[in-house]
Amino acid sequence: MADPAVQKFILKVLMSLPSPILRAMSGGGTVYRGGRTLDPRFQFLTAAAAKMPSITSLAPDEARAASAKGLAAMSGPPEPGVRTEALSIDGPGGALKLRAYRPADQDSGAPLIVFAHFGGGVIGDLETCHAFCGILARIARTAVISVDYRLAPDHRFPAGLDDVLAAFRWSRDNAARFGALPGTAAIGGDSMGGNFSAIVAQEMQRTGEAQPALQLLIYPAVDVASETASMTTYADAYPLSRPIMDWFMGHYMGPDANPVDPRLSPDKTADLAGLAPAVVITAGFDPLVDQGEAYAKRLVAAGVPTTYRCYDSLAHGFTAFTGAVPAADAACREIARLVRAAFDSSSPVSSRA
Repeated sequence: MADPAVQKFILKVLMSLPSPILRAMSGGGTVYRGGRTLDPRFQFLTAAAAKMPSITSLAPDEARAASAKGLAAMSGPPEPGVRTEALSIDGPGGALKLRAYRPADQDSGAPLIVFAHFGGGVIGDLETCHAFCGILARIARTAVISVDYRLAPDHRFPAGLDDVLAAFRWSRDNAARFGALPGTAAIGGDSMGGNFSAIVAQEMQRTGEAQPALQLLIYPAVDVASETASMTTYADAYPLSRPIMDWFMGHYMGPDANPVDPRLSPDKTADLAGLAPAVVITAGFDPLVDQGEAYAKRLVAAGVPTTYRCYDSLAHGFTAFTGAVPAADAACREIARLVRAAFDSSSPVSSRA
C-alpha cells in the first residue's frame, strides 16, 4: 500500500499538468453539460474514479474508510495562523466531539460559525472539512466550531441533526469562551451539513429562539426527494451521483421517515420569512445545483438577505479538494470572504457568479 504522503505528492504533480494534457489523460475532449464546462482537474478525477468501485458497493464502514483515504489526498495544507482545539460536550447521544479553529487575528466582534461536514449523513468526520474550516476561520476572522455528528445507519435521522442542533446551542451559549461575539452564532455546512444548517435556522424559528447570525449553505441538500432537471443532467457526476445519493438516503432515512418532513427537506417549509441572512453556494456539476439555487430564490422572495454563487465548473464536495483543484481552493477563499462581507453588512446582495 502506497504511503499517503507519496500518494498526495503524485496527485499534486498530476494536477499541475496543463489542462489539455489532463483532458487527454481523461479520454480527450471537453466535458460540456447543462451549459457548463467541467474543470479539467475534476474531469481527470472523474475519469480516475470511474475505474474504482463505487461506495454504493461497500458497507458504510468500508465506505467511510475509503472516502477518508481518498479525501486525505485531495485536502489542502493547514491554514497558517489558525490554531485548533479538540473539544467534547454532552450531546443527545452521549459525548459529542467538536473541533475549534481560532485565527491569530480573530475579530472579537464577529459571531463564531458552527460547521457541519458533508457525507450524506453516512460518511465524513472532522477531517473531511478540516482544510476548509481553517480557511473560513482565517479569512472570516472568527472562530469556527466543527461538529463530529453521529452517522447512519447506526444512527439514522434525526440523530445527526440533533447533534448539530446541540452543538449550535452550546456554541452560541459559550461563544465568549472562543473570543467571539457573545450570545450568538452562525451556522454553516456543505451538502448534508447544508441540510442541517438550513434546518437549524428553521428550528430556531419554530422554537422561538433567536436566529443564527448567518446561515452558510454550501451545495445544500434541501429536498431529499427532489426531481429537478439537474438530478438527471448530472446523475452520473463525480463525486456525487444519483445512485450515491440514493445509497446515502437509504441508510440515513429510517423506514418511518417522511421525505416531505421539513426536518428532512427544509425546502418543504412553506414560509421562509424571518430566517437568518444566508450565503448560498452551489457547484455546477452537481445533482443538487437546481435545488440549491431554487432555495436561494425562495429566501430572496421571502425577504431574507441572501448572497448566491454558483461555481459552474466545479463539482459537489469541492470544499474537500483544495489541495488538488486550484479553482476549488479559490472558490473556498471567496466563500470565506462572502461570509466576512455578510458579517460586515446587514444586507448582502443577491447575485450569481
